[in-house]
Amino acid sequence: MRAVRAKEFGGPEVLVPVELPEPMPGPGEVVIDVAYVDTIFVETQVRAGWGREYFAVAPPYVPGGGVSGTVIAAGEGVPDEWLGRRIASFVRDGYASRAVAAVDGATVVPEGVDLSTAAALVHDGVTATGLIELTGVGTGDRVLILGASGGMGTLLVQLAAARGARVVGAARGDEKLNLVRRLGAAQAVDVSDDRWTERAREALGGGADVVLDGVGGRLGAEAFALTLDGGRFSAHGAPTGGFAAVDAEGAKRRGIGLFGIGEVQFGPVEATRLRAHAFDEVSCGRLRPVIGEVFALERAADAHRAVEERRVLGKVLLKS
Repeated sequence: MRAVRAKEFGGPEVLVPVELPEPMPGPGEVVIDVAYVDTIFVETQVRAGWGREYFAVAPPYVPGGGVSGTVIAAGEGVPDEWLGRRIASFVRDGYASRAVAAVDGATVVPEGVDLSTAAALVHDGVTATGLIELTGVGTGDRVLILGASGGMGTLLVQLAAARGARVVGAARGDEKLNLVRRLGAAQAVDVSDDRWTERAREALGGGADVVLDGVGGRLGAEAFALTLDGGRFSAHGAPTGGFAAVDAEGAKRRGIGLFGIGEVQFGPVEATRLRAHAFDEVSCGRLRPVIGEVFALERAADAHRAVEERRVLGKVLLKS
């Protein structure tokens, strides 16, 4: 089968096309004929050698943790009706034309939802819907979203707005800010402005009930200062190279609920439920993933460059 492998840690150029043996399903598993592969920012960080304390990865390895496609083979104990189903699932070694998935973590893609949309939601749909539930976003909440123009940020803007929240999206540059507004944000602020926190505070009407930080680093720490007493702060992203440094004791004194990356590491059953909910939101017209660019599988290196340079709005996918 066709695949892309990271031959060593380094820049995007370490991603090279290779031919590998066809995978075989084990008990409770299926083989997916991959249509689209999800890409997420952390994959570029792992490829560069970051996060070895979090990720047990050693080159050479095949990146990729989520795909969409059609089931073409089933292992022992898997009912025959799985054959031919369109599914989306977490997988290992996802940058490939075939992938193996456990049935208990696979989500059937409903009619009316195409496989590119399913791939765009395989990770981010789970995390975004999970974050909205975890932080209890509801009617009247003032919600600040960092990284609002990215793959998951665009979902969070739509989901929070659909729940009746007043959303303020933080992004960089006019094109991204305009996208955030079109998706339902009441206002958008440019984080390249030195006074962005002042502008965000004003747009929020004094502060945020909920901050969803998909950026981390200095910007995340500055956003934490905008969280109101009794609010909720989620530090789930680190594309800047580290999660937001937050004063946990200070947050406790102010009654701020803190959420981190650990709270959005969902097991198979919960991930399937959340992904199915995201698919339902698409079917009902309340959610639309923004797919900025699709690269051929063999151009995974170019896809990583686009992700790292932050030059694409929304999601970057690979097409097998």
